[in-house]
Amino acid sequence: MPLLVNPLSSPLAGSLKPSRPLFVYLPGMDGTGALFRPQISGLKASFDIRCLSIPSDDLAGWETLVAQTARLIANEQRQVKSRPTYICGESFGGCLALQLAASYPSLCQHLILVNPATSAVHQPWVSWGASITQRLPPTLYRLSTFGLLPLLIQPQRVSLSNRQALLQAMQSVSPRSAAWRISLLTKFTLETLPLGRIKQPVQLLASGADRLLPSLDEAGRLVRHLPNARTVQLPDSGHACLLESEVNLGKLLKSTEFDPSSRALPLSLSHRY
Repeated sequence: MPLLVNPLSSPLAGSLKPSRPLFVYLPGMDGTGALFRPQISGLKASFDIRCLSIPSDDLAGWETLVAQTARLIANEQRQVKSRPTYICGESFGGCLALQLAASYPSLCQHLILVNPATSAVHQPWVSWGASITQRLPPTLYRLSTFGLLPLLIQPQRVSLSNRQALLQAMQSVSPRSAAWRISLLTKFTLETLPLGRIKQPVQLLASGADRLLPSLDEAGRLVRHLPNARTVQLPDSGHACLLESEVNLGKLLKSTEFDPSSRALPLSLSHRY
């Protein structure tokens, strides 16, 4: 079963900061939440941060993942009532975040989507990726993660330590579970969600140098479906943009009035950094 852990302390301890909004990060395909660590320092002054952690051998479907994650967030909210909740979903986690917001619209007051994998169903690699991945023996599977790096990041923008963390996170997932999560993306169809229920503000981060998915084009499609959505374009960033040294999510949220401590600033429908 997934867990919500506090990345600033022991995974089991979790230090409550009741005066701050709850910030819940939903990770990509790795499911670890560990890859969000580079962004913690820029957010911890404004938020009480939690990360979803999905077991490396988990084979839950979307319905189960959505229900379990909703229950975890609701449990956190019961501990400290009447504070806003921000849900931030990256890639695979972006699909999960949209389903959460559509199924449980009162669960969060602000939604952040970072290169969500909502277009994966239309990409040829997704259908055969699941089939190939589940047939790979563990050794070959670990080697295959090295080949994925150029698709996931712009290497010159990601430190060596963060590149190593990305590899470790990918290799921590079993081949069977990785194949299953890819197959879930083939079952995600944006148009079948009750998107009209998502009325809260939505902040989209879209990478212009994403080699894995057409994130800029997809951001445009999402904005058409989500009336309160705005886009921040990251023209030089890769798919895993939150690992990049020059990307500071905390500063981006402040510049777009998404950070609760930010001052009122002029805001256009699309920002470029």
